[in-house]
Amino acid sequence: MGLPEADTALFFLLNKGIQNSFFDTLMPFVTKHTELVFLPLAAAILIKSRGKAFTALALSLIAVAFADGAGHVMKDIFARQRPCAVFENINLLVGCGGSFSMPSNHAANSFAFAAVFFLLRRELLSFLLILAAVMTGLSRVYVGVHYPSDVVAGMALGAAAAVGSVYLFRWVRRIYDQKSWEGALFLVIILFSLFRIYYILTGPFDLSPDEAHYWEWSRRLDWSYYSKGPVISYLIFAGTSLFGDNVFGVRIFSVLLLAVSSILIFRLGRDMYDGKTGLAAALLVNLVPLYSVYGVLLTIDSPFIFFWVLSLYLFWKAVEERPVTNGFKTSGSLYWLALGISIGLGMLTKYTMVFFYLSGFLYMIFTKEARRYLFTGGPYVALITGILVFSPVIFWNAGHGWVTIKHTAGQAHFYDGLRITPKYFFEFLGSQLGVITPVLFVMMSVAVVKLRRSKEGAFLFWFTIPVLLFFIIKSLQGKVQANWALPAYAAGFIAFSAFYVRKLGDTGRMGKVFMVSAFLLAAIVTAFAHFPAALHLPSDKDLTARLVGWKELGK
Repeated sequence: MGLPEADTALFFLLNKGIQNSFFDTLMPFVTKHTELVFLPLAAAILIKSRGKAFTALALSLIAVAFADGAGHVMKDIFARQRPCAVFENINLLVGCGGSFSMPSNHAANSFAFAAVFFLLRRELLSFLLILAAVMTGLSRVYVGVHYPSDVVAGMALGAAAAVGSVYLFRWVRRIYDQKSWEGALFLVIILFSLFRIYYILTGPFDLSPDEAHYWEWSRRLDWSYYSKGPVISYLIFAGTSLFGDNVFGVRIFSVLLLAVSSILIFRLGRDMYDGKTGLAAALLVNLVPLYSVYGVLLTIDSPFIFFWVLSLYLFWKAVEERPVTNGFKTSGSLYWLALGISIGLGMLTKYTMVFFYLSGFLYMIFTKEARRYLFTGGPYVALITGILVFSPVIFWNAGHGWVTIKHTAGQAHFYDGLRITPKYFFEFLGSQLGVITPVLFVMMSVAVVKLRRSKEGAFLFWFTIPVLLFFIIKSLQGKVQANWALPAYAAGFIAFSAFYVRKLGDTGRMGKVFMVSAFLLAAIVTAFAHFPAALHLPSDKDLTARLVGWKELGK
């Protein structure tokens, strides 16, 4: 007898072979009211330990969250029909359920909850929690909604979630004891990335129109396209080649690129100031709505963030090296060459990457310590290399009537002439307060200006203010989209962290309140951006409404 046949035979044995009136009452109760089985035992452990088991309770809830999320993802991967949807002659005591069968989330969640207590507190009540978890799993077979193998898989998943949560707790404690900023960074990245992968797989949003458009491009790879460079199409091509033509395949690189961008921001902040500054800046990259959304959606801004941040890091490493000032010889560093490649790839992603050249030269012109680099070959190597990397777009447009220039000019309202429109100015300013959040926007602006007199502060100033100021002035002439000023804030996050977080011990009470408020408000707005249904907004006010309904339209 093969494994599937044995699984089915055991299912009928547990579902019908041991059927009796007592179990017909007990098992549906356990299935429907699992919390009433576990909460009294957990409360008894807390009372007996005099509150010392609160850590175990908190970790058990974290383990349940991990197990439940992973279980939903695995159900869609295995896509196994429930026995109640396959067989008619079974003892079905509850609703069959609309999800797939493998694994049992009841078993996963209950075992995750119980196993944490078992790992941390070896006592009789912990063993009773394990028995309750086993009974919960058996109840799912008895009431007819899961196979025994579903329950075993759920228990294994729950155990893994429990072990992972306990390990996570011990890792956090080591990070805290050792003041390891790198350890904290990787913990933050892992948690955010796991959430984003889960969200992509189970979230409510279909592909945005832009993502679907770029997916079409990925089916017809070219040197360039009428409105954008080719990088986005090649990323989607790679993702869908690995994972198939689905939402996950299209979006997976958004998760990876924001994770690497966070590491680069951390290293830049650490190299310029210290680890605390780098960690706070990396955290802002993941919390601020304007940036965090591109950890889920793969539009051109996802790789654009990466190449802008990578270029910031490479430029800082290049200017940190001692230059050779004999004529136009290079400093012997490969950072300038790598910088040129990074900027070129950024321009192949989004044309506003050209602002990097502007900010870089302004920094070198107006900063005494950096001015000497203008008399070396390094910046010019970066300039020429970037243009060479970008050249496929130039050649493609030469053969297609320079359509990109015409399209971009239309998008930027160049044909509208010189005019003043206060409406668009206030719309743009309001959009920046929304996507950055007001407290952070104001405090970051203050930090950028206050730090500008040092070499590090000047670097952050010239990579923030010129870009932001350009789009503020541009908004007086025509409509400017909220995400167009996105590159200005990467350096701004480091400035905010260096000015406020690094000197936290010297900051007054109100300063600390405002700083914490900046982080919390960004996190809250981002949370509601991911789960807008919690706000119960009407469709005309819900900015995410454009991301749903496309499946129905496709049908």
